[in-house]
Amino acid sequence: MSNERRSVESRSVPRVPPRWFVRTVWGLHRGLYRVTAGRVGLRKPRGRSWGTLRLTTTGRSTGCEHSVILAYVEDGPDLVCLAMNGWADGEPSWWLNLQVHPEATADLADGSRFVQAHAAQGIERERLWARWREVDAHLDAHAALRSAETAVVVLRPRPEPRRLS
Repeated sequence: MSNERRSVESRSVPRVPPRWFVRTVWGLHRGLYRVTAGRVGLRKPRGRSWGTLRLTTTGRSTGCEHSVILAYVEDGPDLVCLAMNGWADGEPSWWLNLQVHPEATADLADGSRFVQAHAAQGIERERLWARWREVDAHLDAHAALRSAETAVVVLRPRPEPRRLS
């Protein structure tokens, strides 16, 4: 096999770090956010890059709050994330939580907002997947590593919940 062909084949299958490494980086990112009281760890998307947000969901079994830092792109007032679980199989816990309790809080670099989540379907999904493809040229190759379709999760702004007095 020629070196050129080997090079092309190696680029067609994306490299994903080992699971232990991915989970360690996630933990370090959350820790950095926590120890800096949110001053470091979140960023707005710019041009052809994604931003990071901190999403707080309600646990589907426990009812307790759980937070995770996710990549996102903007679609007007909506925030769009991929339920990719680090490109591993299985749905990420935050997405499973949102399917049961779709109301959540998104902390962004410029403030917080209350959001309502739904999975994009049909034409909306195709359009938002194409938007993510602009940000990540290897998106389709990474998605092919998973046995199930990757959910495109739309976080739509919602009014602040009423507080009971």
